[in-house]
Amino acid sequence: MDSSTKVGFINTFRQRTKTAALRVIRLYQSLPQTGEAQVVGKQLLRSATSVAANYRAVCRARSAKEQYAKLCVCVEEADESQLWLEILRESGIVSADKLTGLEHEYLEIVSVLEKARNTHKGKE
Repeated sequence: MDSSTKVGFINTFRQRTKTAALRVIRLYQSLPQTGEAQVVGKQLLRSATSVAANYRAVCRARSAKEQYAKLCVCVEEADESQLWLEILRESGIVSADKLTGLEHEYLEIVSVLEKARNTHKGKE
C-alpha cells in the first residue's frame, strides 16, 4: 500500500469509527427507559465512543509503542461493543433486525483493528 493510499484508508477508517459511534448514540437515544436497557446502553455508548476516540489517538501517537497500545485498546473496546450489541439483541431489549447493520459494522471494525494490531506487532 503506497503512502497516499494508506493515508486515505486511515482517514476513511477514522470517519468510519466516528460514524459507528454516532449510530450507537442514536440507538441509545431510542432505547426503552427501563433500568436494564439504560445500563446496557450506557456500557455500549462508552465502549463505542472509546473506539472512535482511541483510533484518533492511534493516528496521533508519538511512538510505535504508544500506537500499538492504543490499537490494543481499540480492539478491546470494539469487541466489547459487539458484546453489548449481542446482549441488547439476545435479551430482547432491541429487535435483531434493528441491530443487524450495527453488529456487522462492529464485526468489520474489530477485524480491521485486529489486522492492524497484528501487522504492527510483526514490525517490532
